[in-house]
Amino acid sequence: MTLRTTVGVAALAVLACAVGAFYYLRARGAQPVQEVVSPPPAGFRDAPPPAKPASAAAGKPRLPAVSKKAAAPVDTALPLRAGEVLEYTANVSNLENVASLKLEVAGRGTFLGKSVWHLQAFAHTQSPLRMVFELDDQFDSYSDAATLASLQYEMRLNERGQKVESLQRMTATGKEPASPDAAQARVLPGTRDPLGLMQYLRNVDWARTPEVRCPVYDGHKLYDVRAKLGAASEKVNVPAGDYPASRIGIRVFDAGVEMKDASFVLYIANNAARTPVLLEAVMPFATARVELLKAK
Repeated sequence: MTLRTTVGVAALAVLACAVGAFYYLRARGAQPVQEVVSPPPAGFRDAPPPAKPASAAAGKPRLPAVSKKAAAPVDTALPLRAGEVLEYTANVSNLENVASLKLEVAGRGTFLGKSVWHLQAFAHTQSPLRMVFELDDQFDSYSDAATLASLQYEMRLNERGQKVESLQRMTATGKEPASPDAAQARVLPGTRDPLGLMQYLRNVDWARTPEVRCPVYDGHKLYDVRAKLGAASEKVNVPAGDYPASRIGIRVFDAGVEMKDASFVLYIANNAARTPVLLEAVMPFATARVELLKAK
């Protein structure tokens, strides 16, 4: 079980745990890692820019004529902000800044005829851990704009020089076609990937829905994830500042059996953006804190 299994920020923390708890090396300079933006999959189209409002210089507006045409469809997309960038640092046991993570809402568009959000994450180990465990991973999610159910989940992993690319087209029926470079992943209806799960949890109205449950596919296996409100407001201190935040406990079930060897707590700021500010993870071999550095 890895943190990657449960939430998007997880990709870096557990991999840092695996080595960071056993190595204490002096920090040394490292070359900055260049992030490579991968092209979107076939069938994805960026959403057109919103139409500009009509000029108000025409004086007194006329009442609109009655029309029998159907009204324009209502935009049911969740209120994510295209262009949002959240940067995090991971601390493992008594080691600080062992890895970094960047979460992005890359944009809104259509994928195979459906309205989607394009979500991204980039994870990198930092010195001194990078000297013994080099990790540079990229994750892309194309998730339904209204529900954040995953349509396609992509992993481009570069760990210790071993590169693996996995593009998986989600299907609950087996009838949704995958492109030649992607594989079909049979999942339950409404399944989310880790990035979609993170965005979904921050958009839950926890005052009205104190507990949620959904299937999550991490690129390898399907899990049942249950998240429950633990506290409506707690003070959280992270490098980005002090936040009053909701505490959300996350439990993971594999084939109906709860995974007892790991526990997760996500703190979501009680601000307008509902920013994920902190993830705490307790693993069999270490503990981890993934803290917000900055939000753009």
